[in-house]
Amino acid sequence: MPVAGRRAIGLASVRRVLEDLGPPRRPESLMPDAAPAAVLVTLFEEGGETRVVLTRRTTTLPSHRGEVSFPGGKTQVGEDMRSAALREAEEEIGLVPDAVEVVAELDHLATVASRFVLAPFAGLLAARPALTPNPSEVDRAFDVTLAELLQDGVFHEERWEIYGEERPVFFFELVGDTVWGATARILYQLLTLLTVGDVPKDAL
Repeated sequence: MPVAGRRAIGLASVRRVLEDLGPPRRPESLMPDAAPAAVLVTLFEEGGETRVVLTRRTTTLPSHRGEVSFPGGKTQVGEDMRSAALREAEEEIGLVPDAVEVVAELDHLATVASRFVLAPFAGLLAARPALTPNPSEVDRAFDVTLAELLQDGVFHEERWEIYGEERPVFFFELVGDTVWGATARILYQLLTLLTVGDVPKDAL
């Protein structure tokens, strides 16, 4: 993934790229009994730069304890994935669904440890949100600029053998936090779309 130094990325350009996306690609293989889940990739502009909202999960949750993630979770019975992403964002960080303009559905991912098939939805906000983290699920809610994620030295890739197949594993090193796993894969797709275009399917 190329780096962009401190080049600001405005929300208008993010919107153009996301609104031009076609239907999301879906994983070719899933873990047995994989459950549908969704996350919300929340984006807003401040000082001419697009920022993305992230959370650090509490250490008491049943899965992905203490990890940096997007707000989200499993769908409920009869609930579509888009509605699940918005509901979970409201439950986890107090983000009012009516304030979110969902503009794209990114490629779906299959997670190994938690056995989810995950649908990421990109939502735009008119301004910085006032977030209220749910202490039972979220230790911290914060945001970073897309330009920061693209700085040299923040991103790196490793090759891991997962169930007998070598796959890329992505990492973003932030101040005090490391983003990896499904969250890093979603960020990788978003940033690649904004800088060079589409992402090879085997990278997700």
